[in-house]
Amino acid sequence: MPKLDICYSPELLPLYDLTGQVAVIVDILRASSTIVTALGEGVTHVFPVASLEECTAYGQQNGCLTAAERDGVPAAGFDLGNSPFGFLDAAYPVRGRALTISTTNGTAALRRSLSAENVVVGSFLNLSAVAAFARQQGRDVLVVCAGWKGRFCLEDTVFGGVLAELLADEFDVRNSDATLAALHLWQQGKADLSGYLLQSAHVRRLNSLEASQDFEFCLRIDAYADVLPIWKNDRLVLN
Repeated sequence: MPKLDICYSPELLPLYDLTGQVAVIVDILRASSTIVTALGEGVTHVFPVASLEECTAYGQQNGCLTAAERDGVPAAGFDLGNSPFGFLDAAYPVRGRALTISTTNGTAALRRSLSAENVVVGSFLNLSAVAAFARQQGRDVLVVCAGWKGRFCLEDTVFGGVLAELLADEFDVRNSDATLAALHLWQQGKADLSGYLLQSAHVRRLNSLEASQDFEFCLRIDAYADVLPIWKNDRLVLN
């Protein structure tokens, strides 16, 4: 039986061997949710990069949209920030365009996980797609939580918990205390997920930036149930 494990921070990745595994990159607030939304709304492919300089260069070289954020605030000089709503604004067409994006936590976590056999992007928005892919692959899964500047955050971990619950019949979800703890956190909070996660320091930080609509949107389970961003040929595309 394959295992499902959870890495609470990219800083812990050196402790894991990703060879042959499926890495699920999770940054609920907001990079993974934004990437899922972008591809769900017709963006053709996404170049996630670590630095703002790379984001600018990719945009110039490839003629694509640019999106960037630092400390929760849109970075100056880019087309978009790191909000899913940027890809839902009819006044700013994104369908048929490529995107390069750099965020404080999520894109760096993805770049550090590329030794995995498969790298996919997970969020509450595409939970069913992530679970279906994991079942199809039948490989060990590592949920890589982007966290906040290398630190643990509640919402990414809770996503790991709900994924563990969904896959408990086909995967060993009791092989590590990290997975067990995430599962317990999900079970504690799932009756009122929004209310539960309002305790999170990152959620309170985001809401202080008047981004509460992003918080509510990013908790919509399966709003993009069939959208699975997967890493292929140096970019994220729809699986």
